[in-house]
Amino acid sequence: MTVTAARRRAVIPLTVVSVLVASAALAGCGSQRDDDVYTVLNSSTDDSYHGWDAATLKRCSAKLGITIEQQSVPASQVMTKSLRMASSKSLPDVIQFDASEMPTFAEAGGLVDLKSLGLSTQDIPKGIVDFGSYKGTYYGAARTVNTLALFYNKDVLKKAGLDVPTTWAEMQETAKKLTQGKQYGIALSAGGAEDGVFQFTPFMWSNGGDETDLDSEQVAEALDYWKGLLKDGSLSKSTVNWTQADVNDQFMAGNAAMMINGPWQVETLNTKKSLHWGIAQIPVPKSGDDSVGPLGGAVLTVPKTGDTAREKTAAKIIGCMSSEKEQITYARNSWMVPANEKAAAIWRKEVPELDALADQVATARSRTAKVGAGWSSVSLALQSAFQSALTGQNSADALKKAQARATSGN
Repeated sequence: MTVTAARRRAVIPLTVVSVLVASAALAGCGSQRDDDVYTVLNSSTDDSYHGWDAATLKRCSAKLGITIEQQSVPASQVMTKSLRMASSKSLPDVIQFDASEMPTFAEAGGLVDLKSLGLSTQDIPKGIVDFGSYKGTYYGAARTVNTLALFYNKDVLKKAGLDVPTTWAEMQETAKKLTQGKQYGIALSAGGAEDGVFQFTPFMWSNGGDETDLDSEQVAEALDYWKGLLKDGSLSKSTVNWTQADVNDQFMAGNAAMMINGPWQVETLNTKKSLHWGIAQIPVPKSGDDSVGPLGGAVLTVPKTGDTAREKTAAKIIGCMSSEKEQITYARNSWMVPANEKAAAIWRKEVPELDALADQVATARSRTAKVGAGWSSVSLALQSAFQSALTGQNSADALKKAQARATSGN
């Protein structure tokens, strides 16, 4: 989702966001700044990602003739840090938000329309444009995007004489056959955080379910499918506590023959040379259905500061960071998929082992496209439903409560 997948974030009332960002835009930049020094706030606290972004900003600094500095905080703190900076009239020039958080800042009136600053969406698929948009306005430019896929242990499946599953029935049957001793057939995250919701969306969406109608039959069927894997013993009961990082650990340790996860795990997977893994699209309810996963990743935004000259330069920084060349470089490092179609085509040829991931991205959806800033309420409601249903409650009953909670916003 973000550079290291989904993480728990604080849910901040929209009224608080609105007051803080409005005051920042009205008052302009309160602190004195060096005219040639610009700041990008991001969540690249991981050494690898921080280094990759530092190299990108060094190249863009040279290209634009300015100095661009990076300020990194944990993903869970990007929103709160941005609000503190808005309150003190010291907003950065560029903020990299997780795409699921961007609508909250946009709805409060805190972001500038990137198209009005000269940034184009040419060669960017509609789904990825929507990913960075709120109510039809393009606020966030993605460099790369990610989604989920089915990872499998090639040696384990080959030894068992099994093919990679493509439908729900095949995956349930395959997982059951591969469950032996300490090895479960499959691992996934169903924890009470955004990780679990991110992993549930492919099952919900591919079955025709929708985040605006959580108590529908289609959503209940998807949750019942997860319950069926638990009932078969193919899925560990610990799944309700696992993050996506935990799932990857189980797969690498040989405790799971397959897993649902994302490309941010590839760098770690490749450290175990004896592990021969493959990747495929997430199985669908029935043959011929589209496998619809969630688009994940971050978008680069320009916060409103009242300083139009700096905002225009901030857009040039984003244009450089999200150029085709920089997208390919970043994608090579991070194993994500370039947002630009031309860059993605080049990337596909370089990493054919992740071709299925690019196919999954082609049908992927933004979590906030339909509900905007209301996604946080939907996510919290689903998290509660998972915990209840996977520990014994009827799925339909759990989702009925979830829909009521999502509608009320509590």
